[in-house]
Amino acid sequence: MRNADDSYIETGKGGTAFVGQDATALFAAVTLRSAIKLYVNTGLKANRAYTASAMAAAAGRVTGKKYKTSKPSLTEACADLTEWINAMKAALPVIDGRGK
Repeated sequence: MRNADDSYIETGKGGTAFVGQDATALFAAVTLRSAIKLYVNTGLKANRAYTASAMAAAAGRVTGKKYKTSKPSLTEACADLTEWINAMKAALPVIDGRGK
């Protein structure tokens, strides 16, 4: 039986589940990184709540750094998020629900 604070990623026929606080934070960081890339490359916001300042603040909460709303700063945030995401992916166990 897993502890309440254990996190893992489970894949199966129906999709992928991010279970636990750390896995959910990983999913949110991947989504945030995609939104920042969209904004930096095209100027489009993923939705109206994803302003440059909101994305910079959210990236700062994940990485622990401060970012400005300029495109170079958001690009730096994206790179820092990628490092954080890669570290989390390496740390979280992946359970294959398909028996593989």
